[in-house]
Amino acid sequence: MSGKAVIAAVGAGRMGRGIAIAFAYAGHPVHLIDVKPRSDSEFEALREAAASEVAATLSMMAGFGMLPTSDAETTAERITYHAAADCCSTLGDAEVVFEGVPETLDAKRDAFALITAYADVDAIVASTTSTILSDDLQAFVTPPGRFLNAHWLNPAFLVPLVELSPGAKTDPEVTERLKTLLEAIGKVPVVCSASPGYIVPRIQALALNEAARMVEEGVASAEDIDKATKYGFGFRFAILGLLEFIDWGGGDILYYASRYMTEATGEDRFSSPPIVESNMKEGRIGLRTQQGFLDYSKLDVPAYQREKLSAFVAMLRHLDKMPVRGD
Repeated sequence: MSGKAVIAAVGAGRMGRGIAIAFAYAGHPVHLIDVKPRSDSEFEALREAAASEVAATLSMMAGFGMLPTSDAETTAERITYHAAADCCSTLGDAEVVFEGVPETLDAKRDAFALITAYADVDAIVASTTSTILSDDLQAFVTPPGRFLNAHWLNPAFLVPLVELSPGAKTDPEVTERLKTLLEAIGKVPVVCSASPGYIVPRIQALALNEAARMVEEGVASAEDIDKATKYGFGFRFAILGLLEFIDWGGGDILYYASRYMTEATGEDRFSSPPIVESNMKEGRIGLRTQQGFLDYSKLDVPAYQREKLSAFVAMLRHLDKMPVRGD
């Protein structure tokens, strides 16, 4: 054994497989557990399909240079596949259990009943739900203090972010333990309250709907909207966070732009929240005042700006979109 924490992924679908690959890649032994009732032959077909997908994914990652081709098979062997009947033996040694069954309360309740019955009482239990609040699931886990939501973004083996959402009864030490584990495998965990949509899905829903609305209104073609988001929106926000970007340009720009958009379209969805107006009144408009959503008072601002601009140039090279230089 590697000496690393044993991980269990309950639910052998896309998310469970992605999490299994992420931890196996980092050297952890992983139990991938299917909890759907199946005959032996049905489970064997599932096991073969899951193992084949894992092998193909690791081969692809090797092709990307993420690991030597010779290590792909060893990495895949860290993942074992189990039916629900094996829960007694497979959940007992897991230090962290990720639930990833379908997004219904009945499916979640049944999965957590199994986890509570067979997992060690000190094991962290995390749901990967993208829709159900942690407070609504915590009652299914005993003791509830070891439970929280851990929302991974697909593909889980590549996307760094994991959004952690503790419930009202979650032990803060449990959150810290899971953060530490995720950071150790190269993930970027963030903590948010039990709020619909977490962080990324909430922002993403607004952006995706607005893009679809622009197609509907004939503002631009789908192709040009996608170009705009890749080479403008996405390009900038790969380097600067959204709130950091407000501060970079100045909160006053957002304030006035929002007022114009609201008046021009007659749509309240473009109006600024009260915090933008209060920041204006208090002079917290970003880099120019050294205070905004973030604190720049102890920062070497010119050095910070140069670092970010250098990252933009690196991104241009990555996208093969460097400006054309004349003679």
